[in-house]
Amino acid sequence: MPLNAQALNTATFAELLAATHRTAVHLEMRDVYAVGEETDDFETFLRTGTPNLDPARLFWPQWMPLVQDAVARGVVMRRARIVSEPVTDYIRYEHAITPLNLQAGEDVRWLPRRHASDIALPGNDFWLLDDHLVQFHHFTGTGDWRPDGKERTTDPAAIALCTTAFETVWERAIPHEKYTVQAP
Repeated sequence: MPLNAQALNTATFAELLAATHRTAVHLEMRDVYAVGEETDDFETFLRTGTPNLDPARLFWPQWMPLVQDAVARGVVMRRARIVSEPVTDYIRYEHAITPLNLQAGEDVRWLPRRHASDIALPGNDFWLLDDHLVQFHHFTGTGDWRPDGKERTTDPAAIALCTTAFETVWERAIPHEKYTVQAP
């Protein structure tokens, strides 16, 4: 997926994923995300305890076809989440809606934070595409997207750190179907 500097900075994530041939891995390390598009569903989940698993809501109508197309092309998509236990309300919500990630074609695993103490981790969540491009995500302290919330690099040192971090987390993590959230 060689990209010139301009394409690296201007391509949408959908375009980057469409250019991916082998692997797309995502590491999430926050216990709380507060992205605006999820607010209503998250609040409903807090009130009712029931997740909205309608794939026609929120960002799912855009996300699911991207993943399904990538997987159909042979791209292996994996997502790992490092979480504190007992988990936050947000992680309970995220765990409850993960069946939609699985339905799209992602493989998802969970790693309790206490098992990540000796792993060298980057300072931010990231996507790593074909072991060639890293997209870091930057959030505010409360968990919302920063206006300048994405940083992309093909720096070999960043790629090596993210590759090693993700694979170590993945090896230790628990498959979604076997991970039970421990609520407070």
